[in-house]
Parts: sequence; C-alpha cells; structure tokens
Amino acid sequence: MDRWDRVGRVAAYGAALALTPYLLIKVSWVVGSLVGLVPVGTGFGMAEWVVLNSATIGMAGLGIAVALALVRPWGMRVPGAPLAFCAWVGTGFLVPVLPYAVLSSLLGSADGDPKSGSDAGPSMPAWEAALIQIGFVGMGLGLAIALPTYFRRRWPDAFEGRLGDRGEGSPRALPWMTVVGVAVGLIWLYWAMGGTGGVAHRGERDLAWYVLSGVFALWAFVASAATWAAVRGRPARVPRWVPMVLGWLGSGSLFAWNGWKLPFTLYLAVAQPADATLPENLALAAVLHLAAVGAGAAMLRALVRTPL
Repeated sequence: MDRWDRVGRVAAYGAALALTPYLLIKVSWVVGSLVGLVPVGTGFGMAEWVVLNSATIGMAGLGIAVALALVRPWGMRVPGAPLAFCAWVGTGFLVPVLPYAVLSSLLGSADGDPKSGSDAGPSMPAWEAALIQIGFVGMGLGLAIALPTYFRRRWPDAFEGRLGDRGEGSPRALPWMTVVGVAVGLIWLYWAMGGTGGVAHRGERDLAWYVLSGVFALWAFVASAATWAAVRGRPARVPRWVPMVLGWLGSGSLFAWNGWKLPFTLYLAVAQPADATLPENLALAAVLHLAAVGAGAAMLRALVRTPL
C-alpha cells in the first residue's frame, strides 16, 4: 500500500464517520415526528415530511456504504457501474458546493440554519445544524480524496495520457449536452447577477439563493467545457485527467442537485402550500431542472464512452 492508498483509506473512513451523525439526526426526525415529539417542518404535512426525510436517510446510508466500498476489500468486487454511479451522484451533491458549505457554516444565519434550505428541521438547534454541516463537508472532502485513489486501483488506465492521443471524435459539431449545459448556466448566472426575468417571488431571494445560483452556473459551464474537451480531444496535449475530473464533478452537480430539486419543485406546483415558495417561476424552474438532469446524464455517458 503506497502513500496515496493510505491517504485514501483515511479519507474514506473519515467520510463514513462524518456522515453518520446526519443519518442519526434524520432518523430521530422521522421517529420523533411520528410519535409527536418533533414538529413537522414548515410547509410539509406529516406524510411529505416523513417521505422527504426517509429519502435522505436512504441517501445517507448509501453514501456511507459507498465510502466504505472505496476502502474495504469487498469494494473491488462490487460491480463497477452502480458503484461509480452512486459515487458520481454523491460527489456531484457535495464537492461542487464545498466552498459555500464551509463559508455558510462559519457565517451561520439568523435562524441557526446555515443552509436555509428544504433539508432544515423545525427549530433546529445550533449543535444539530453544526453536525449536519460537518457531515456534508466531511463526506465531500472524504469522497474527493478517496474516490481518485479507488479509481487508480481499479481502472488505472482511465485517466492516463493526454487529450488527442486516443483517437477522440471529430470537432465539427458541439455535443448537444454541452449546449444545454451552457444555456442552463447562463440563466442561473443571470439570476445570480440580479436578473428578475423568470423570478415570480422577488422577495424570496436571499444571499444563499444568489450565491448558489452562481455556484451552479459555474459548474454548468465547467461541465460543458470539460465534456467538450474530453469528447473532442481538444486542446491537444492537455493531461486527460483534467477534463475527466472536472467533467465528472460538473455533470454530477447538474444531475444530482437538479434531480433533487425537480420533485420538490413539482410538489410546490401541485400542492401550492401557502407557507413554502421558491423565488423562481415554478414552471420555468421545472424545465431548467429537467434539462440539467438530462444534460448531466448525457455528459457522464459521453465521458465514459471516450476512447480508453
């Protein structure tokens, strides 16, 4: 076991350990709400609240399993495709927003919830919010370190070489998913810069909304550029691992975050709860999320199908 494998081993165990408190907190929310000890979150009925948090329990459990698979011997025997997919979704959720998560955990917010998002529980105490943020940051950092060391052991040839030396395709046309990624990113960037077109509830915009819109726009551009470079083999002689890693993270961000937001947006459009709204027009938001999910999935397919 060389130095990088040892670092990856520590990172994988650290990621699993960091996310465990989040899993336990979510279990306590579900059980507590069912027995009447914990109030249901704002904007949700009992059924919606239990379903939402049960989904995050499953996601946390899967994330812990993926982290352990990256370091335990049985992880080399797990089928590669489902493990890579789960790792892609997990890194897409966590790694692209790590700078924002760290900054928000340091600054906090008036209600004690640094995220100010739909994952927040009712009257969340500060220590609980801190554990959740630590879980997200720890899992993101752990995966960012452990995943490359795992890929290096299992698929050592995937990131070797330089662009243009493996017979990549002709650069005559832009891959369609990169065009969609840029278009979606431009809309998010427009909102991040204060644009009001497509915004239905201007008063609902806060600093977190502006910053996250900018973050997601940045990664949409990164994913599009990296996918184009990997598929077309340009600019020539750039180390192959650069667009592959950036495309992996950016496409995962498009797929994971928008795949998570799409059902929540559809729920708000159908149920129309009086105490839960989004700044953007719900129909437009749903179209953007759907386009981003499709583009992210297509980018991953393009990346894994590039010549090895």
